[in-house]
Amino acid sequence: MAAPPGLRRRPGVRRPATPQRPAGPRRLSGQRRLERRWGLLMAVPAILGFVIFTAGPMLASLGFSLTDWQVGATPSFVGTENYTALANDELFWKSLSATTYYTLGAVPLSLIVAFAVAMLLNQRVRGLPVWRTIFYLPTLVPAIANVVLWIWIFNPDFGLLNSLLRQGGLPAGMWIYDESTAVPSLIVMSTWGFGNTMVIFLAGLQGVPQHLYEAVSVDGGGPWHRFRHVTVPMMTPTIFYNLVVGVIGTFQVFNQAYVMTEGGPNNATLFYVYYLFRKAFRESEMGYACALAWVLFMIIMVVTFLLFRNARRWVYYEMAAAR
Repeated sequence: MAAPPGLRRRPGVRRPATPQRPAGPRRLSGQRRLERRWGLLMAVPAILGFVIFTAGPMLASLGFSLTDWQVGATPSFVGTENYTALANDELFWKSLSATTYYTLGAVPLSLIVAFAVAMLLNQRVRGLPVWRTIFYLPTLVPAIANVVLWIWIFNPDFGLLNSLLRQGGLPAGMWIYDESTAVPSLIVMSTWGFGNTMVIFLAGLQGVPQHLYEAVSVDGGGPWHRFRHVTVPMMTPTIFYNLVVGVIGTFQVFNQAYVMTEGGPNNATLFYVYYLFRKAFRESEMGYACALAWVLFMIIMVVTFLLFRNARRWVYYEMAAAR
């Protein structure tokens, strides 16, 4: 459609450019300013809680880690002596070794058990809500009650585990009362509370697109092919999340050593956090305990960084692949 005569451009004549508004900060409307103020006001309690109860104590512990501080005495600055003393502390290396051993055993086993149970609970069977509740119930048991229950299970004289072994004609064991089997026993015990990990896996399984399973079936694939080529790749982000959370959690294991074994036998279950607790609250070496805490923080940071760095090789993100 032709433009009206008065608006036709004349050949060789340029229309004057529209003046541009000078660049600068955009002014917010009154409603926007009010929303920002209320947002900041509502965030103040969370910010103060983080500063007072997290950031503040962390910075204080960093300062105390550079001192020789006995409970009831005045801290004296010693620089990095607490950190250099760790290199010659046999119990430090023992606790780090026991914690690493526990982590390498408990995390994969818990992930496998939780993933397998989640696969079963993702099927369409009668009474599914009841089964999901039954498998999640152990997670609701208080931590100390859980530990006391397993003390009875592992009892070498009248415990449930040895009773079942004797009835089956198998040799009984000492479990947590023997140096060679103490940590493996606690690794087996760690699978008891897989409920939270199972729920996360179950949520991830329900998010796998069904058309991918149908495509594999059309191509002649069976259950194993659907599991290998669809379920596992689509679940790698969930597996990675549970892996990171599990590693961080197992590096901080404490209740089992505190209630069940007290670090024994022969310091076989002297886990890192229990050793830190013993230094701080039994031997009153607060400065040394703060140094232990910061070393643990750095270890967890490095391990988490390595996990994220390595995740690029095996974690599959559907949205990233679609870009």
